[in-house]
Amino acid sequence: MAIIDNLIGATGQWVASADPKATLASPLAWLKKTGGYAAVNKIIGLSIPFAPRNNFSVEEVRPGYVRAKIRLKGNKNHFGSLYAGAYFLVAEIPGGVLTLFDLGPSYTPILKEMTLQFLQPANSDVTVEFTLDPETVAAILADADETGRAKFSLEGKLVDEEGNHVATSIAHYRVRKKGFKAEA
Repeated sequence: MAIIDNLIGATGQWVASADPKATLASPLAWLKKTGGYAAVNKIIGLSIPFAPRNNFSVEEVRPGYVRAKIRLKGNKNHFGSLYAGAYFLVAEIPGGVLTLFDLGPSYTPILKEMTLQFLQPANSDVTVEFTLDPETVAAILADADETGRAKFSLEGKLVDEEGNHVATSIAHYRVRKKGFKAEA
């Protein structure tokens, strides 16, 4: 896993230094941003092949922030709206992405529990955003460094293309520090 850990670390540094607002008016900055996001999505696809098959993608990632999208195309239910499993996918994977890139590859995120509250059907693509403030990241790192693990929660507001709040997710994660050994 050392190669993938190095790749995650390098990609995280690359994306963190990119300007998330870069446009084609600044072609090099735009290329750095879009190339970084493409690398993130490639890593996700290699780690979780189910994600790209179901049209999941990370749209933006930077320290303390991730935005992801799931496309309606290929994910419709029998009513023609977004399938419930697609809501779960778009609400679950970004938490892992956020922690991997904010904490680094030495820490492994594990989903312990997730709830979804469905508010209305989504008849378009759905996006979700998650944030981790620097204080929370520092607390997670401190706990994981001291005990080998830490807990945290993320709440996401899932919105359709018209900005309608279609669902809310609450995910409880545990982070484990790789190679942790308690001092005797």
